[in-house]
Amino acid sequence: MQEQQSLIDHIQKKVALSEDEIQQFISCFKLTKVKKRQFIIQPDFVAKYRNYVVQGAFMGYVVADEGQDHIIQLAVEDWWISDYNSYIFQQPATMFVMALEDSVVLQLDYAGEQKLKVMNHKYETFFRMMAEFSFAGMQRRIISNLTKTAEERFYEFEDKYPQLSNRFPQYVIASFLGMTTQYLSKLRNIRVSRKS
Repeated sequence: MQEQQSLIDHIQKKVALSEDEIQQFISCFKLTKVKKRQFIIQPDFVAKYRNYVVQGAFMGYVVADEGQDHIIQLAVEDWWISDYNSYIFQQPATMFVMALEDSVVLQLDYAGEQKLKVMNHKYETFFRMMAEFSFAGMQRRIISNLTKTAEERFYEFEDKYPQLSNRFPQYVIASFLGMTTQYLSKLRNIRVSRKS
């Protein structure tokens, strides 16, 4: 199945698996179609799945007391998304995760992941590597937010993820980068005028 192939390619970049190991691994995932604006995780409910994005775009966000959305995660094809605190500790979620496009995900539930980890050390290695990459990425983001200007964060994001600029609405990217939509628009206009 084509949907599974992208996950297989993703896994093989991190760990070398035999054909039987690949089939065993992907058999624990279920294919789910998600409509635009549909939630796959909501606060107060345990996040049941770790979600691999086959097709589409998602945002993970929290809502502050004053009602403002704060975007925590973005995900497109070949990325993962969940409320990891909820998923890993099997406790109620604090985040919303919503599809911004009609999307397709491969979902792995918590029990299935634990079973895989016990079954084969290569599977455990894969999940450990994912956790390490995720932790390092989150640390880079926190440091960037604390030490860089909004303008520097914008240029860093645009240079690192050029494919995301047109996939996500401006308000989503602005919130993810910790700035107003108006300021993001101004920075984009400056960048366009410099290129022309």
